[in-house]
Amino acid sequence: MASIYTYHHRQLCPKSRGKILHKHFEGLYVCIECGFELFSSQSKYEHQTPWPAFTKTIHSNSIKKVPEEGRDGAFKVSCGKCGNGLGHEFLKDGPDGNMSRF
Repeated sequence: MASIYTYHHRQLCPKSRGKILHKHFEGLYVCIECGFELFSSQSKYEHQTPWPAFTKTIHSNSIKKVPEEGRDGAFKVSCGKCGNGLGHEFLKDGPDGNMSRF
């Protein structure tokens, strides 16, 4: 059985400075508010930011996104079920330069 890890952008950021966030936990990353499946560890990859980085969501409706005002290629991302804020999606900033980075 896969492990489940909660994901909440603001909770993951503060004082850890990426130490635990860059570890590769096997399993699912779910919304901390409602438990909805967001990302799989199979889509997680290393990135120079202190936040966890994923290339794709588990379900097509895992997230909702709206364009970030004043930032081309960036979207504000929230849980597709409860609307909990998760951070951003950046277009063409994934590991191959063509994929998104969540």
